[in-house]
Amino acid sequence: MFNEEFQLDAPIRWGMVGGGRGSEIGYSHRAAAQRDRLFTFVAAALDLDAERGRDFGTKLGLAPERCYPDYKTLFEEEAKREDGIQAVSIATPNSTHYEIAKAALEAGLHVICEKPATIHVEDALELKALAEKQNKMLAVMYGYTGFQMVHQAREMVRRGDIGAVRVIQMSFAHGFHNTEIEKNSPGAKWRMNPEVSGPSFIIGDCGTHPFYMAGMITGLKVKSLMCSRQSFIESRAPLEDNAHVVFQFEGGAVGTLWASAINSGSMHQQKVRIVGEKASLEWWDEYPNQLRYEVQGEPVRILERGMGYLHNDDPGVSANRQGGGHAEGFFESWANLYHRYALAIDAYNRNDKAFLESHWYPDIDGGIDGVKMVNACVKSADNGSVWVDYD
Repeated sequence: MFNEEFQLDAPIRWGMVGGGRGSEIGYSHRAAAQRDRLFTFVAAALDLDAERGRDFGTKLGLAPERCYPDYKTLFEEEAKREDGIQAVSIATPNSTHYEIAKAALEAGLHVICEKPATIHVEDALELKALAEKQNKMLAVMYGYTGFQMVHQAREMVRRGDIGAVRVIQMSFAHGFHNTEIEKNSPGAKWRMNPEVSGPSFIIGDCGTHPFYMAGMITGLKVKSLMCSRQSFIESRAPLEDNAHVVFQFEGGAVGTLWASAINSGSMHQQKVRIVGEKASLEWWDEYPNQLRYEVQGEPVRILERGMGYLHNDDPGVSANRQGGGHAEGFFESWANLYHRYALAIDAYNRNDKAFLESHWYPDIDGGIDGVKMVNACVKSADNGSVWVDYD
C-alpha cells in the first residue's frame, strides 16, 4: 500500500503560473500537489487579468499580497521573502513555457512544466543545461504515467516477460473536436493557434502522451519516422486535427501512432500495446486499473492493480492508495507523480545524487523527446510524408 507518512522535514512551498479560474489542468495540479501534504500552495500568478487572478487566488486561500499580476513579479517578490516559494508549476499555453521555465530556474526554483516543455528543441536543451547548472529539478507533466499498471508493464518488459519488443501501437484519438468548437471555447482556440500552440495541434496535445509512455515502458529510442497529418476542420490549417505516424526504433522494432481530435464518438482511445516475441501487453487509460497480458497460445490474462502477483517491489507498481478492486483514477495518477516530484526536490536540496540516479519521474529528457517527435512529424508531413531521421 501507499506510504502516507510524511517524509520531508517540512512541506515544499509551492506556487503556480497559470491555471486560473475554470482551468481543468490548473485544478489537477493543485489537487495533486496538495494531496499528500508534501507541497503547500502559497503564491501564484494565476491569470493575465491581475484582478481576476487575485480574486480567484484569495478564494483558493492565498494571501492577497501573494496573488501576483505576472510570473516575473511572482518570482521577484517571492525571492525577497524568507518563506518564498521553492518550486513552481507552469500551466500556461505552450508558447510561454520556455520563457517562464527559464525565469523560474534563474530564480533558483524547482520547476514542474506542462508539456510540451518548449516548442523548439534547442530551447528544451537550454533549459536542461540551466537546470543542471542550478541543481534544480525540471519535470514535465506527463500525467498518465502515475498509474500503477503502466509501471507494471514497464517492469514486465524489463524482466523479459514478453521477450524482445517487436511492435508498439500507440493511440490517443478522441472525438471532442470533430466540429469547430474553438469558435466558442477559449481553451480550444489557443490550442489551434500556431502562434500559441506551436507547429502542431493534436500530435503535441495528445500524441505525446502515449509516445512518452511507450518509451518509458520499453526504453526504446526512435531512429526515424514518417508522418501524415490532416486538417479535417479546414480553418485549423496548418495545424492538424488528425495524424498517423510510423516509427522505426533502434534495434529493429517498429511502431505506429494515431493522434486525433475528430474520432467521432470516442472518449479518449488512449492505448499503448507492446508486442513482444513471446507475449503482448496493452494498457487503456479508460480502464487504468487493468493491464492485458496476452501470451501466445494461452488465455488472455487481465492483471489488476493492487494484487500480490504484480511486481510490487517497484514503488511505481505498489503506489496503491486503495486496495485492489477499488477504482483509482486520474487524480491518483497525478498525485503519485507529485509525490515523486517532492522526493526529487528534497533530494536535490540535500544533493543526494545517489537517490536521484535511482528515482524515476517524468523529467526534461522526456520533454525533449516529445518536442523532437512533434517537430520531426511536422517536417515529415510538410514534405510529403517522407521518412526523416529522428536526431
